[in-house]
Amino acid sequence: MFFTLPNHLSLLRILLSPVFFLLFISPDTVNRQLSVAVFFLAALTDWYDGIIARRSNTITSVGKFLDPLADKFLTSAAFIAFAVTGYVAWWMVWVIIIRDILITFLRSIAEARNAHITTSRSAQTKTFVQMAALYYLLLLIVGRETEWVRTRFLNQIDILLQPQIIYALMLMVTLLTVVTGIQYLYDNRKFLGEILGSPQDTAD
Repeated sequence: MFFTLPNHLSLLRILLSPVFFLLFISPDTVNRQLSVAVFFLAALTDWYDGIIARRSNTITSVGKFLDPLADKFLTSAAFIAFAVTGYVAWWMVWVIIIRDILITFLRSIAEARNAHITTSRSAQTKTFVQMAALYYLLLLIVGRETEWVRTRFLNQIDILLQPQIIYALMLMVTLLTVVTGIQYLYDNRKFLGEILGSPQDTAD
């Protein structure tokens, strides 16, 4: 089943991702403020589509593909927007995006084959840390450009947005993303062997 509310919410998240990107990179302050609302709305669809799918028992193979894909669209749009505006190093963004695309592609193959694929708790931690970093940057960057926030917290925001702090934060996110990606490939090495057509190592 494709035409379910959770799937529609995932599609909405995909559609909102470029809207957020264009609003955030705009030189207009109002557009940047609107980008925060769009990002929060997109994030809410991620929360609601999972709840609705479980409660209505409408978890589908299409939904299992669309949901993580929509997540990657949103996070990638945000990281690219921060790189375009000069807050984040491009090499970190590309490492994160390439890893996420690779893992999403492998998960899609697994779903198509009805194969079980392992997702570790560290991968969930990675997702949490990524989103925390995105919210950190988004709220501080836009907050510094919002008059009532700037007049009260400009000094604190300037400290938190120092290039060294942002670099350290993004380096942690990037390293965690790489490490969990390697762990993901290792934990699912037997499935990867099937895809590549290589002999299976049955040893644990």
